[in-house]
Amino acid sequence: MQADSVDYSSFSGWIDSPAEYAPTLTGEARADVVVVGGGYLGMSTALRLAQRGADVVLLESEFCGWGSASRNAGYLTNTLAGDAQMLAALHPRRLSRVIRFADSSVEFSNKLIDQLGIDCDYERTGNVIAAVTRGQLRRSRHNAEILVKAGADAEFIDGREFGLPDAFLGGIYERAGGLLNPGKYARGLRAALLDSSVKVFEHSPVGSIRPTDRGVTVTTTAGRVHADRVVLANNAYSRDLAITPRNLSAPLWVTLVETQPIDPERLRATGWSSRVGISTHHLVLESFRLTPHNTIIFGVRQPETTRGALGARTADPDVVDDLVRGFHQRFPSLESVAPQRAWGGWIAMTPSWLPVVGEATKNIYYAIACNGHGLAQGPYLGSLLADRLAGDRPVDDLEAVWRPRPWFTPSPASSPKALRTVWKIDRLADRLDGNTR
Repeated sequence: MQADSVDYSSFSGWIDSPAEYAPTLTGEARADVVVVGGGYLGMSTALRLAQRGADVVLLESEFCGWGSASRNAGYLTNTLAGDAQMLAALHPRRLSRVIRFADSSVEFSNKLIDQLGIDCDYERTGNVIAAVTRGQLRRSRHNAEILVKAGADAEFIDGREFGLPDAFLGGIYERAGGLLNPGKYARGLRAALLDSSVKVFEHSPVGSIRPTDRGVTVTTTAGRVHADRVVLANNAYSRDLAITPRNLSAPLWVTLVETQPIDPERLRATGWSSRVGISTHHLVLESFRLTPHNTIIFGVRQPETTRGALGARTADPDVVDDLVRGFHQRFPSLESVAPQRAWGGWIAMTPSWLPVVGEATKNIYYAIACNGHGLAQGPYLGSLLADRLAGDRPVDDLEAVWRPRPWFTPSPASSPKALRTVWKIDRLADRLDGNTR
């Protein structure tokens, strides 16, 4: 099961690119609000603003859903990035509020999928943060207590009794959400957007955003939009714009690999009867999930970063090989199952590992939601921000992640050396604190 047998996609393994695109912006345009970025957050912000009666323009450099929206592993979850014990220590007063935000985001996404009639292969299984070593199991039990005390809809479970694969000893079961096809979900949001009053311009990369006496001017390669306000919803790519607050986030390239279809009998033999999505308790998680066509998609484990342009790229074969080794360790009975494709995408990691939203400067807003966890948080945060821009009083879920000033410390995730060190620590811990089965 080596990387040289893999089909490397420069887009996604979930879905193909659309057959037709929205027009490119040319010339001058006018709007109440310009949304920059056509991911989950950007599309949801624009849709909600249009529902509230605003004249909205959305600008996307490729096509809506091109970025991490169509490339992620498809976990609809209330999971927060970062270890619960660490989050409780760093954010003791905010933890319960942010947990309520995350829980509400899953409820919102469930309703959104139903309201828009999006067929995205959604399985409401919940998800598990699982332990593969004795040390992880102890930490998992403690973290479950912290989360439950803070109000999370979660519980500590035994792996075998719950129906996890044999290598996973137990963990934190988060009941809300489940698994879906993120490409189909993004395509469904895009269809709703194109069918709305929002003026969508694809293949229209933004070059500059300039405050003026009358609002804001957004310039693309072939046109300009004059607006009252702007929302930066371009995730990892926000750092390409000078107006973005310094150190708002660090870009991480995350790789996923999909196996060939596996005989159902062999899948049952692994003990994975619950079909829940699984992420591990490592410092940098490993993720494993089943698909409706009996393949396993696994990834993360060794994210990458860069100080240069983000641009389109394919997965690194060395990283794919490392992911395959991790898959073998967790599923030794499936060692002969070959991979069929690999892809990846850029995500944004904030310094706090929590969602953030605020005002970069007058009339220019920014928002980053998921930090690599919980795709549900993007649509929900976009909707909350839209309601605030429409004149509503901010609700507590929005206040829980609102930043009163656009100042951020540098993120450790911006250092390739730091990421490699964390990978080494995880691998050492695997060897020194082995699986009890």
